[in-house]
Amino acid sequence: MSAETVELLRQRLTAALTPQTLRIEDESQRHTGHAGAKEGGHYKLVIVAEAFAGKNTVARHRLIYDIANELMRGKIHALAIHARAPGEV
Repeated sequence: MSAETVELLRQRLTAALTPQTLRIEDESQRHTGHAGAKEGGHYKLVIVAEAFAGKNTVARHRLIYDIANELMRGKIHALAIHARAPGEV
């Protein structure tokens, strides 16, 4: 399930944001036994995209959550987001 989830998220983010950098790490194994881990995985996202320029952290996260949409209500239990604009790297 996790490789499928990573690929779905990668496809959505790539199509919507055309990122310069995109890295998604499955950290689910670090949360074994956590109640929420039964429903969905834990992931870390590192993304650099022009779409984040001029947006604050909350706006960036909302944009990503909107793109992930239903994945956040099932396949993804937790998503650590590191979103930057190109000039911030």
